[in-house]
Amino acid sequence: MCSFIKKCVIFFLAVTPVFAQVTDTERSQGLYTGAPFWRQAVGGAVLSLPSVQVQSAVVALDGGNIKAYSTSGTPMWNYSARGRISPFVTRSREGTSYFSRTNGTLIAVNRAGRELWRRSLEGPICARVIPGWDGRIFVPVAQGIYCYTAAGSLLWTRSYSSPISIAPKLDHNGGIMFALENNHVYRISAFGEVRIWPLTEPPAVLIPIERQKQVLVLYKDGSIGILGQAEDWFFSVQGEARPTLLPKLPGSPIAAASRGNNIAVVLDDGTACLVSTESASKENGIIWISDSHIKEFIKNGGKPEPEAEIIYDDRGVYVLNKNGATGFTHDGKRIWFTFLQNTAAIPAFGNDGVLYSGGKDWILYAYKIENRVLPEKEGLFGPPSEGSYGTGNPNPASIHDFPLNEYELKIKLEQIDSGIKSGRVGTNEIAWVSTLMTIIAGEFNLQYKLESIKMLGRIGSRETVPWLINYFRRETEPTLKSASAKAIGEIGVDNEGTAIQTFLFLLINGGGIKDEQVLSAITTATAALCRFSGPPLSETGIKILNLLNADNQPPIVRRHAQKELYSLK
Repeated sequence: MCSFIKKCVIFFLAVTPVFAQVTDTERSQGLYTGAPFWRQAVGGAVLSLPSVQVQSAVVALDGGNIKAYSTSGTPMWNYSARGRISPFVTRSREGTSYFSRTNGTLIAVNRAGRELWRRSLEGPICARVIPGWDGRIFVPVAQGIYCYTAAGSLLWTRSYSSPISIAPKLDHNGGIMFALENNHVYRISAFGEVRIWPLTEPPAVLIPIERQKQVLVLYKDGSIGILGQAEDWFFSVQGEARPTLLPKLPGSPIAAASRGNNIAVVLDDGTACLVSTESASKENGIIWISDSHIKEFIKNGGKPEPEAEIIYDDRGVYVLNKNGATGFTHDGKRIWFTFLQNTAAIPAFGNDGVLYSGGKDWILYAYKIENRVLPEKEGLFGPPSEGSYGTGNPNPASIHDFPLNEYELKIKLEQIDSGIKSGRVGTNEIAWVSTLMTIIAGEFNLQYKLESIKMLGRIGSRETVPWLINYFRRETEPTLKSASAKAIGEIGVDNEGTAIQTFLFLLINGGGIKDEQVLSAITTATAALCRFSGPPLSETGIKILNLLNADNQPPIVRRHAQKELYSLK
């Protein structure tokens, strides 16, 4: 009996985070030592920073599983990759989780834990996948970047000669920026246009700033520089001299985040500060300096973990690393800090004021630390996109060689088709999308319009969906109407459920749709959107499929609907 009790005590200590020795001074300064809001055994050590979005959290585990939990701690789904996975998982605005196996297999899993697709890369991802503004994703591997649509179609690839030293992040143009071990800073647009800055010293942190959409470089010695000053970065691949310097930081930065023209920075000694890039507005550009939990951890004799994350939003500034977390107001007042031990990955801080921490003890903990909640629209999706890529409507200015006759039209469509199939859409995307839309909306042969609709769907931008919905509603020719519905399903991403609702409305109002070809296309598109989105959008989709499976529908449509309903089980 004694042996059993000892084992229980040891187990309890193993699954409970142990906070550092607490002093009265630390308590008075806002140290949080509360019990977890909830905890869940996850069946493995947490590999990645939890991804928290729309009332749920997703974590990657060392056993090769991706698990999702509601923000109240209820298990939602469990996906097994059937192999080891890289320590990164990212979710898109639609709730799709992206990760890779260590053999280089990229996998997309929908918000319900169902695999959507997988693709073979030249190696495993070396950092988090970055979702773009329109559903596309930027996928970093050791010496290259892949860009895929949300449906898994390759748009372009870019390679480089040195490994990544600073992981990619989204910039204010909707592209990505990152640094290599050879001290080259790369900025790649959503369409694969490349800008390279060779630096003389290794950068420590890269930050996008809104002013003229530039890149801020933070160096290890605390100096700050600006890249891309007053130039069209995407037209050049030439080198650049050391950028204009801003005042020095009071230490070596390890993480930073921007908001407007200010940047929040945490230094390797645990100091947090807010810096204005309008240096004239404050002396030395420093707005405030304060101590994070990292500083307190060092004071207690600890050796802090080298990596950190920082959040800078409407609530304030948050510093996170494996040792704990800290919250500051916008004016630099430290409102709380906490220590964490036995963590396997950097914790995540949700918009609901909950800190999510994954332990080496195979437990996921959630701590309700503050009551301030970041205002966000209630809905199915994550934060709205910062901007648009301009693929939602034809842009006549981008079309420089629109075909003048049928021969040229065939050549142009063959060129676009070849580029899509080979994954070389790249810098042609705006011109090709505009060309296809112009053909679809113009007075052209049905065959060419049909081919153009199919290719528009394969290019796969979420921004194109509203245009296709409008075309579907207006078009009366069954073959073209059917093709536009299938193209929406091919893209997969349904903006706020607009396509699903359009299909439902047209089926139950005004006598409904009678053409078998169109009904079959709606069936195909609805099932595709259901598979991509999962519930609750799929609940409306299943309602549509049940309507198409009703006795009053043509037999061929009923059989098709039955097949799709079975596939969604």
